[in-house]
Amino acid sequence: MAADRPAERRRLAPVLLILAILVVTVLDATTGPELHVSAFMGIAPLYAALRCPFRQTVLVAAVFVVCLTYVDIFTVPDWAPASRVVGVFGVFLVAAFSLVLCRTRLQREALHARTSMVADTVQRAMLRELPLSAGAVEAYGFYVSAEEGARVGGDIYEATDTPYGLRLMIGDVQGKGMPAIGAGLEVLVSFREAAQHLDALESVAERMEQALARYNTRSAEEGTDERFVTALLMEVRGPDGPDGAAEGRVLSCGHIPYYLVRHGKVHERRDGEGALPLGLAALSGEPRHSVRVHPEPDDWVVLCTDGVTEARGKDGEFYPLAERLARWTHLEPAELARTLRADLESFTGGRLKDDATVLVVRRRAPPARTAQLSMARAAAA
Repeated sequence: MAADRPAERRRLAPVLLILAILVVTVLDATTGPELHVSAFMGIAPLYAALRCPFRQTVLVAAVFVVCLTYVDIFTVPDWAPASRVVGVFGVFLVAAFSLVLCRTRLQREALHARTSMVADTVQRAMLRELPLSAGAVEAYGFYVSAEEGARVGGDIYEATDTPYGLRLMIGDVQGKGMPAIGAGLEVLVSFREAAQHLDALESVAERMEQALARYNTRSAEEGTDERFVTALLMEVRGPDGPDGAAEGRVLSCGHIPYYLVRHGKVHERRDGEGALPLGLAALSGEPRHSVRVHPEPDDWVVLCTDGVTEARGKDGEFYPLAERLARWTHLEPAELARTLRADLESFTGGRLKDDATVLVVRRRAPPARTAQLSMARAAAA
């Protein structure tokens, strides 16, 4: 229903404009020459040009021309012939300008629609649509670009099933605009390739580092700024047996902590921290090291970028992500993602200063375990 309201308003606009022109014309015809209200009605076809389709604009402009020509010729008896000619010429000029303005607007809207379609295609090629599904893992969430009208920004993410287990990555490119998108694409593509062929997370991160270094070299040659990227890499290996036993590793390249939801409690985790962001490894020369973790079958993991944790409310306070998560641990991943996004937009008043990405990651229960849970719920009912 809400989606139909703009269309209804667009259909109603020309009717209201024509009625306004007719009412003003009647007033001018009945109140005498000392009150020439119709002189202000040039706004009607101009408004139609900005809001209405071309045919409706033509209709409004035609009614405007007929009514205003009548007013200028028949309701102002003390005008000289030259004044009448100038008045009628002005009426036709306003009508013609409104038609040209409407045509130009529609052409720009068509161009914008084609550009948006290309942007959507680029986004789907660069970032897969959420939710993601890879092996035994599902990831719900949202991605919001801080740039108005933009669909792609400086945040990147991926989840993929590899010969070495489930691998996830979330990253945040320094800066905004096309250079940030280019750097993010280089890192994302290198992760997708390296995750399939390299055994160690450290090697995957090194390949991403090399890709970004090549991009920064080209940027320096072209006179643009070099970029760095914070990234968090996660890996889950092991058989999905009856107890769901698995082994994981985490490697952080200067990224913010992630959140572990276990038994209904939220834990901020800084596993694998200490390494510099991608693109800055040469400053330390020390290798990156991943950290072993032991996930439990019912664990949830929430990954995000600092566009979420550093989002500010009306009073300047930061968005309390951990506090919000603690309230909603009972929600399913899809519902939790929707709730978080709505709450973040409400908290900031819709004014994000940076791209914001959240991934709610959970391992799907094995079919046998799912059947047991269903039977238990049925028995309880």
